[in-house]
Amino acid sequence: MKKYLAPLLAGVLGGAGGSALLFSVLAPGFHTASTFTAPSVAMAAGEDDQSRIVEAVNHVEPSVVALDVVVNGKQIVPTDPFSQFFGVPGGQQLVPFHAKASGSGFVISKSGLIVTADHVVHGATKIQVVFKNGDKLPGKIFAEDETQDIALVKVDDPHLPPPLEMANMRDVQQGEWAIAIGEPLELKDTVTVGVVSAFNRDETIGGENGIPREFKDLLQTSAPINPGNSGGPLVDMSGRVIGINQSVARPAQGIGFAVPVSTVKKSVAYLEAHPGTRFTVANAFMGVQLAPISDVRNQIDYKGQGVAIVGVVSGTAADKAGLQPGDVIQTVNGKPVTSPKQVTKMVHAMKPGQTVELRVWGAGVKRLVAVKLGQAPMGG
Repeated sequence: MKKYLAPLLAGVLGGAGGSALLFSVLAPGFHTASTFTAPSVAMAAGEDDQSRIVEAVNHVEPSVVALDVVVNGKQIVPTDPFSQFFGVPGGQQLVPFHAKASGSGFVISKSGLIVTADHVVHGATKIQVVFKNGDKLPGKIFAEDETQDIALVKVDDPHLPPPLEMANMRDVQQGEWAIAIGEPLELKDTVTVGVVSAFNRDETIGGENGIPREFKDLLQTSAPINPGNSGGPLVDMSGRVIGINQSVARPAQGIGFAVPVSTVKKSVAYLEAHPGTRFTVANAFMGVQLAPISDVRNQIDYKGQGVAIVGVVSGTAADKAGLQPGDVIQTVNGKPVTSPKQVTKMVHAMKPGQTVELRVWGAGVKRLVAVKLGQAPMGG
């Protein structure tokens, strides 16, 4: 889905909380191994890699679906779009939006459950599930875990394609082939191939609403993951799922990320057993756009250290606290700061409703500013 692949809006502050709560309540040995029953591709003696990849794709594709969704939410937009073209910071505001988007998913249960990335369907008011054979069925969110970016969508049809088999994460090796299947840019049945590049990657990923999200223990792959690939399966050459396609690193090329199958199994097991579950991320939100002080030092005639505020979102906590473009944040909760990333990380550790204490320089005057953090808008 497009929002996780859009460039991160630098400096808009969000805080993720509660991401470690889900699996602490899983009972030992709780699993749904019987759910994933489809056989993987059997290897024939002497087969080359290309033949095995083709066989794996043919085996998996019928169970991969496109998800066309209608989303309602709020997003940050500039009040003066033309200022961006001239490199001049402009005002920003939160506005409601109604949009169509697309993503991917795959069948994981004969009972009609489809797994996808939560950011594909979060906030959806309508979901249409499109199968490889052209069938289109209405879907509804069965349960979702925003903390791990995993959701289950339910369709009512007794004649679904077979569920895909899940791999054992312990058997996934760095350097082995990885095949990403999905619906990028609404192009149906698209396949890209790469390798498993690395494990246990921690990444901060931003959406179109400018709210950064932090994810841990992701699987890194060189298989291109394009807009619309999100939620589709990343599989090995036996057609077994090794992850859910999630995002791509920008501006780097050839670096994609997937939620690893070990996380998928645990999350799906819990969500399947608890219909209606909504694990959500409590994003704290201040509402400023930040830049390194070196970018604006000459314009604001400031000699010291800190982080420059170059935009304030109208109606947010920062706006209500009186912060303005041209101000410099010198300390956050008493600690000196020197980069937008540092400020963002410190606010990430806080929750909506908490107050962050800032020492701010503006127009030659230092002042203390208390900002009561708000709730981040949902970007759809």
